[in-house]
Amino acid sequence: MKRRFFLKINSKDNVAVALCHVKKGTKININDQELVVQEDIPKGYKIALTSIDKGEDVIKYGYGIGRAIQLIKKGTCIHIHNLETGLKGKIEYHYKPDLKEIKSLNDMLYFRGYERGNGQVGIRNEIWVINTVGCVNKPAEKMVLSAKQKYRAEIEKDEIDGIFNFSHPFGCSQLGDDLINTQKILAGLVKHPNAVGVLIVGLGCESNLISEFKKVIGDYNDNRVKFINLQDVKDEIEEGLNKIDMLVKYAQKFKVKDIPVSKLKMGLKCGGSDSFSGITANPLVGKISDRILSYGGTVILTEVPEMFGAEKIIMNRAQNKKTFQKIVDLINGFKDYFLSNGQTIYENPSPGNIEGGITTLEEKSLGCIKKGGTSIITDVLFYGDQTTRNGLQLLESPGNDLISTTALTAAGAQIILFTTGRGNPLGSPVPTIKISTNNELFQKKNNWIDFNAGQLIDRVDMNKLAEDLIVYILKVASGKVRTKNEINNYRDIGIFKKGVTL
Repeated sequence: MKRRFFLKINSKDNVAVALCHVKKGTKININDQELVVQEDIPKGYKIALTSIDKGEDVIKYGYGIGRAIQLIKKGTCIHIHNLETGLKGKIEYHYKPDLKEIKSLNDMLYFRGYERGNGQVGIRNEIWVINTVGCVNKPAEKMVLSAKQKYRAEIEKDEIDGIFNFSHPFGCSQLGDDLINTQKILAGLVKHPNAVGVLIVGLGCESNLISEFKKVIGDYNDNRVKFINLQDVKDEIEEGLNKIDMLVKYAQKFKVKDIPVSKLKMGLKCGGSDSFSGITANPLVGKISDRILSYGGTVILTEVPEMFGAEKIIMNRAQNKKTFQKIVDLINGFKDYFLSNGQTIYENPSPGNIEGGITTLEEKSLGCIKKGGTSIITDVLFYGDQTTRNGLQLLESPGNDLISTTALTAAGAQIILFTTGRGNPLGSPVPTIKISTNNELFQKKNNWIDFNAGQLIDRVDMNKLAEDLIVYILKVASGKVRTKNEINNYRDIGIFKKGVTL
């Protein structure tokens, strides 16, 4: 097979992406267009297919990704030295529906999961220790370490899938929305169906008192959720272990059964993107999203700042005008957050993104939203909300990897697909499938990465790879395969803070 040096993604594009490092003087043919490379083009960077005048749009994915700040000659490299964002300020949006119905599939797929008493489904049978306040992080860690040693046999026999705690620095000295955000996210974790049992550990004098936190949690099963205030007991480790004992006995009553994929709730995230994110991993995940939705499942897309520049495409996929307005509020709310802190709305991508070949926020966003496939958007969730319906939904959260994966978990995602071109060891409280955008990352960081979408660069068929990935996802959901974050015990949470700390 003849080697490809560049890929032109859309017929409207005036750029192509280098699939390898291409040296000056190389003669290439792209879609029957011949040109000579005028300078070295690093892998993942863009080459101009035509001369582009100063102020003219640079087109990738069929859309503008910014404007030339100088004349860009045909065959030369396009990056931060000659391209800038074309995004300016807040804009007015108009609903122009562009809806694609996803055909429902009748041949339902199944995974092995745990049906809870309230109708929710977990893909793990774990016990979680949730702290109301950062002051109790270390005692909670000690409780869990002791419990893991005590129940090692039960864990090895898969009677329970593990006992875990999630440290954070919040819950006290917080005011207003910050305290509410902390409570909502922690309540979402308490309600999560992957946790068959939950021990809530408080101190006794924090802003997020257990008595107040219970109001945010709402109704709960007292066999499943236990509480302890450390100031109220003499030996907090012993008392914590007594509570965990009761939760382990409760957990042992649950057995796996066949669960339809319509019960699967999948979160989507990308972190450490490169220029192949929008070419390999994100479109592949988009195929999976459409497939899960075709079975009646739930898919949640987040990272609002990484929708900037592509938000009109998303808005026009809203199922109706009400949903469209919620998306407008989502986008403008985040823009107001930036402006209220004196920050530029359209900040350039991170240093890692830039080194990977991404130049502008438009370019990153157009690649980022591909994770959501082509389906109609049915709802918008705001920070700390839990999903209550099926379909493709948007979730309010920043792009920060730790905060957004936690928000997805709190919203009810039992599993997260996390695409990355640079590599990231981070894991959420739920199984987090890391998908590499390129072969080199998969080979170098195989201890972090679960699946390689970089095979698409080598012309592996997209539909075949999507089939391989859906099989892998079902194995993970069934507990037959553990993700690298589970194997490494990389499980963390992050909570969005934007206000004053006392």
